[in-house]
Amino acid sequence: MKQPLLLLCAMLVASATLRPCTVIAAGKKATKDGSVILSHTDCGPDSRIRVVPAMRFKPGDQAAIYWGLQDPSQPLDHPREVLGHIPQVTQTYGYFQSAYSHMNEHQLGIAESTTSQRPELIVTKGAGDQIMTIEQAQIFALQRCRKAKDAVRLVGELLETHGFLPSAGDGSEALVIGDTEEAWVFEVFAVGPGWKKAGGKPGAIWAAQRIPDDEAVLIPNWSIIKAIDPADSTRFLVSKNYKQEAIDRGWFDPASGRPFIWQEAYAPLPDEVATGRSWLFATTFAPSMRPGGHPWPNRRLGPEDPAKGLNAYFQTVEPLSIYPFSLKPEKKISVQDVIAFQRSTMEGTIYDMASDPAWRVPDGKGGLVQSPLATPFPGRDLRALLRITYRRPVARHRGFYGMVCQLRGWLPDAIGGLYWVYLDNPAISPYVPMYAGVTATAPSYQTYDPEAYSDASARWTIDFVDNLANLRYQEAIRDVRAARAPFEQAIFDRLPALEAEALALHKKDPEAAKRLLTDYCVGLQNAVPAFYIRLREKLITKYTNNRE
Repeated sequence: MKQPLLLLCAMLVASATLRPCTVIAAGKKATKDGSVILSHTDCGPDSRIRVVPAMRFKPGDQAAIYWGLQDPSQPLDHPREVLGHIPQVTQTYGYFQSAYSHMNEHQLGIAESTTSQRPELIVTKGAGDQIMTIEQAQIFALQRCRKAKDAVRLVGELLETHGFLPSAGDGSEALVIGDTEEAWVFEVFAVGPGWKKAGGKPGAIWAAQRIPDDEAVLIPNWSIIKAIDPADSTRFLVSKNYKQEAIDRGWFDPASGRPFIWQEAYAPLPDEVATGRSWLFATTFAPSMRPGGHPWPNRRLGPEDPAKGLNAYFQTVEPLSIYPFSLKPEKKISVQDVIAFQRSTMEGTIYDMASDPAWRVPDGKGGLVQSPLATPFPGRDLRALLRITYRRPVARHRGFYGMVCQLRGWLPDAIGGLYWVYLDNPAISPYVPMYAGVTATAPSYQTYDPEAYSDASARWTIDFVDNLANLRYQEAIRDVRAARAPFEQAIFDRLPALEAEALALHKKDPEAAKRLLTDYCVGLQNAVPAFYIRLREKLITKYTNNRE
């Protein structure tokens, strides 16, 4: 019986790691400065970020639909596998390209979270005519759209016409698409194997809902759209089969008298990998809210019950439906608030792996204390050794890269769009800004080979520190924070004067303003590898195993 049990545990861990992305988005009246904010963690293996410039094309040109856009072994400028083509437009916009491309030169932003879908909807490459991945649709939207609602319609049309092909495991997908005025949640489910383009049926099932300007959302790898009113196009946009697919498959009965709930129709029952992050988001930004008249579940650890997380039988099991589509934050949200959330390891909660009782050691006084080795990022082998159950934090040691998009309509696009990027693990990495108007990224942010370490790669130098920190995490993380905090604070302190200078220059010479912003951002990116090489030297010296 032991082998099947171990296999089951491995499968559960694998399923939890297939869907790692967390998205937070906030409308312009929910943020401290009036910007629309989108964010995305764990953005795919290819963390290389480059600027693809605006381009012109001839009538009749075709645009390739690529497979493998998340693969860091692919050439930076030209993926190897083409699945098909669509008609090219005569003019495209410049954008930042990466595993999931997030922002263009006109302050259109997109964040992504892989979600779960019913098994009947799962499709793999070659099991039908589907060829449009979500990351490819994102690129087309960034190249062709300035406004969020137009991008929602384009992405929906591309997925319906060419068939939605999941590329992150077997999951469905959710996007938040925003501009300086509004943001929309876009969710898409596949239609299963055997779909034929010539059959005339849509190759995807999708719905989109506008986020209220004074509210914020979390997407924790699960559908969050519930009731839909397709007649209200100011709040909802849908595919023509958004409900009919559920009726045809026996998942919804119009004669039942019950309302059609999108989330219930197409998503499976929720995992705690989703509800745990929903709980953290709700209790962080709207702690006084009482859904259904009840307070949020209490999952904070206290000194009187450090093993609370092991008492799963007595934990509240809430339905995903208690978490609203969006909530009004009790305090307006800043970029720094979102960054702090992205760095969360669920510290002090039942989801914090560093607080697992397995880390408690004798204190020499007859009691138990947390070991200085306790880490919220124990690898698979260490979890097996200590019998620590995997729990999904927001920050992950295998986090690839992530971002916060800040979209500000009171500034010219080149200055107003801010793309804050971390690499590898947000708990360890610094966030550096890239303005929408920059024309290049540093070579260190375009360099990453997962099979060959290089000091020339910003991601590798950060990952080196991430690994060293686990030598004695409880102390090393304080060293990391102490070194990183002044670096980041200097950036935030510099931005008002930099933007004032860029704005004055933009009025006279927009290209000169772009050069100013590019030089500043590339300079920050160039500083990161050297900074983290110095930090790793400090950590290995301080925590070397040559010391007792």
